[in-house]
Amino acid sequence: MTDLSSKNLICIVGPTGIGKTALAIELAKRYKTDVISADSRQFYREMNIGTAKPNLKELQSVPHHFVNSHSIHDNYSVGDYERDALKCIHNLFETNDTLILVGGSGLFVNAVCKGLDNLPKPAPGIRENLVRILHEDGIFPLQDLLKRVDTTYYKEVDINNPQRIIRALEVFETTQIPFSIWRKKEAGLRKFNIISLGLNTNREDLYNRINHRVDLMIEQGLLNEVKELYPYRDKTPLLSVGYTEIFDHLENKSSLEEAIEKIKQNTRRYAKRQLTWFKKDENTAWFEPNDSKAISDYIELKLKNNSRN
Repeated sequence: MTDLSSKNLICIVGPTGIGKTALAIELAKRYKTDVISADSRQFYREMNIGTAKPNLKELQSVPHHFVNSHSIHDNYSVGDYERDALKCIHNLFETNDTLILVGGSGLFVNAVCKGLDNLPKPAPGIRENLVRILHEDGIFPLQDLLKRVDTTYYKEVDINNPQRIIRALEVFETTQIPFSIWRKKEAGLRKFNIISLGLNTNREDLYNRINHRVDLMIEQGLLNEVKELYPYRDKTPLLSVGYTEIFDHLENKSSLEEAIEKIKQNTRRYAKRQLTWFKKDENTAWFEPNDSKAISDYIELKLKNNSRN
């Protein structure tokens, strides 16, 4: 059995649009290794433009795992991901000393680095009822309900992400125990070393990056992508920023211009929530996305220290 104490998982986190993918690929090339995605929307083959996946050239430049690995028709939970990602990591460590984990989905990053409790399967009909409320009355009643039953998670989650809200509510309605209680309070022990890097910049530059990215998505054909997915709009992965706003436009609830502005606004809010989540981890070292030398020096120092222990 491989001795994992000498293995290193470089974990790259930070808000959407900050440049995590570019850094992950750069580091994977440097260390001749693989990239493992912890972006929960990039798992799905049908969702491309709206998830800002690595393009074909990037995917071919280094091996990627958990990109285009599933369909929106699959029921794939964070617990499933924890099991599959750890198995993948352990297998890759047979031939690699260093791996790269990258993503902005905090719960999925935690699943790999810290572990999760075994979340219960929702009782029949609960998810369907919550999705019905979302479509008939909008997200506000769900936000209010989450605030009442689980204040802790309400303060942490992206409250404009119906997928996250519905998941928390279905756990509560199934068990009558808040979702925040189900998550582990202490980090689960991993036998490999974790080097956690965070990318961030000043708010104005970050928001400009986000707005520009949304404009590029529209130019690349996001509207047509969402039109093709409209028949499946109740699927959990599609209850997310970039898709729900255009679904509303297709249902004549807003103009296209309003939908685009709403995507930008909700993405900026999501980025703020991501930072709140990731900043809680005191083991994460933060860098400007273009500060390559500082990032490289930090990684080399950590690798050297880990090799001595």
